[in-house]
Amino acid sequence: MANREFPEQHPGECIREVGSMIGDQIGESKGRRTARRVLSTDPPTAEVSFEDKGTLLGVATTGMGSYTSVVAPDGSLHGTGQGMEMTADGDTATWTGHGVGKFGPEGAVSYRGMLFFRSASPKFARINNGCAAFEYDVDAAGNTTSKLWEWK
Repeated sequence: MANREFPEQHPGECIREVGSMIGDQIGESKGRRTARRVLSTDPPTAEVSFEDKGTLLGVATTGMGSYTSVVAPDGSLHGTGQGMEMTADGDTATWTGHGVGKFGPEGAVSYRGMLFFRSASPKFARINNGCAAFEYDVDAAGNTTSKLWEWK
């Protein structure tokens, strides 16, 4: 969806379209947190691992990943992670990512950020050396959901 600049903010100029950098949704998955461990208490830092199943560019995938989160003094979370998606035929796409998050009720967490992809597979050529905006949520029971949008 394009945004419009208002003429009253720019007298004498025409309205111009400003395009969105977020493209099509290219993936989603559901899974489970599989492990957590504390790496440090100063600052509070934890490592989390997960496994999931979903789709990437319309291709069924099984994935796994891990991320490290640091709790900032204001309670926000800053994370970095890495992982891979695999197809039934053995094609893979790997990713690294960065995000910011917050705690929710009863230990739930929610992150928003960017993933950076690499793949030699023709199935994932569209995202090779590309990136995607993500939403990643973990409920209090450890169930994960994620959605990805192409970044243009």
